[in-house]
Amino acid sequence: MLSPKQLESLATLVDEKALRTDQESCLNYGRDWTRVHQPNPAAVVLPKSVEEVQAIVRWACAEQVALVPSGGRSGLSAGAVAANGELVLALDRLNEISDFDATDRTVRCGAGVVTAQLQEFAQAEGLFYPVDFASSGSSQIGGNIATNAGGIKVIRYGMTRDWVAGLKVVTGTGELLDLNRGLIKNNAGYDLRHLMIGSEGTLGIIVEATMRLEAQPTERAVMVLGTPDMASIMEVLRAFRDRVRLEAFEFFSEEALAKVIEHQGLTRPFVTASHYYALLEFEKPDDVAEAAAMECFEHCLEAGWVEDGVISQSLAQATALWRLREDISETISRWTPYKNDISTTVSRVPSLLAEVEGLVSDNYPDFEIIWFGHIGDGNVHLNILKPDAMPMEEFQTRCGSVSQGVFESVARHGGSISAEHGVGLLKKPYLGYSRSDAEIKLMAQLKRVFDPAGIMNPGKILDA
Repeated sequence: MLSPKQLESLATLVDEKALRTDQESCLNYGRDWTRVHQPNPAAVVLPKSVEEVQAIVRWACAEQVALVPSGGRSGLSAGAVAANGELVLALDRLNEISDFDATDRTVRCGAGVVTAQLQEFAQAEGLFYPVDFASSGSSQIGGNIATNAGGIKVIRYGMTRDWVAGLKVVTGTGELLDLNRGLIKNNAGYDLRHLMIGSEGTLGIIVEATMRLEAQPTERAVMVLGTPDMASIMEVLRAFRDRVRLEAFEFFSEEALAKVIEHQGLTRPFVTASHYYALLEFEKPDDVAEAAAMECFEHCLEAGWVEDGVISQSLAQATALWRLREDISETISRWTPYKNDISTTVSRVPSLLAEVEGLVSDNYPDFEIIWFGHIGDGNVHLNILKPDAMPMEEFQTRCGSVSQGVFESVARHGGSISAEHGVGLLKKPYLGYSRSDAEIKLMAQLKRVFDPAGIMNPGKILDA
């Protein structure tokens, strides 16, 4: 913990309200959406400028105080958890949007800009920021970049990485790096920007980003289709991908839908109950696109890949259909679920899902499994609900055994133990299932280059 003398010297670097040591602030800023580790930060500091971030990092380096960067705290791998007396460096106040350039379609964002804030800014300028997910109202751009967030539109627009034109990063020595500076073409040596994206604050603190924007898509339609099995969903994906311009292709199980219907007051999209559901969104610039989608639906129905379906006829209907998928996480949170965010190549998803479900069902028949995810890019979310009568400690222990088998299956399928939420604390023990010994060794060497004092989010991704 910080001594009174350290707190006094730290207080000289920021304004009066920026340094907090009260229990409520420490609890709020010291955790993310995971609940495995009890937050225990020494203090929270909220700088209002890049220069203050630099000053805090230099102070921490000199005092050998560990730093945990904090954004919207919506992560699911404990990457933003301060459990060991660290100083939380919260970036909420670096929330300005500036330097919009209509020609380059770029805009400069402080790390604390909320995702929805950037989306709304782009819309006001007649443009579009396409990276989107359920936590867009609370997640911050800095955190999105630090974890290379994905979301629901990756099938068309890619990950956060694809929209970062430039970065400003404060390294573990307090040095400010200005990376790429918004250039489209820049082959002058290593692109350190991409090294920082997805580094979870272990190499430096992202303080500012130049983000690319896109032309607004035309009118979109949403379909929800009931399917008998995962193999059928893959056939539906192939059929629609060949005929319409997909914006999103999501899936969820009947168990997930039943929970949302019961607890969110929503209605079923159609009478037929299926094992799985595909939710797809596509652009329909004209009647031809919608006609092609309906022809594809009829084809899938005749082939037996689809049992029933519905298409939105208004924006309100599209929003209601999306809620069937996007409300799942909030709905099941009351069961404190074990969550796993895994991926493989799109073609291998059905076999990976079947293998993992078999593993859990055979060994833990008392566990209820909820599946959903971004099937169009190979990313599935496994959720195991805690039985009401089971103590949390026992549940976490048993889920630890589940993880071992799940990640062995992921490795057999050539996949990743973390598709979009990072490694953090929760997945660090399993990094070897997705990265070779040589890769992990190089990661540790890079960590020492950018953070020689070892103060930047220590213990996340790597033990070093």
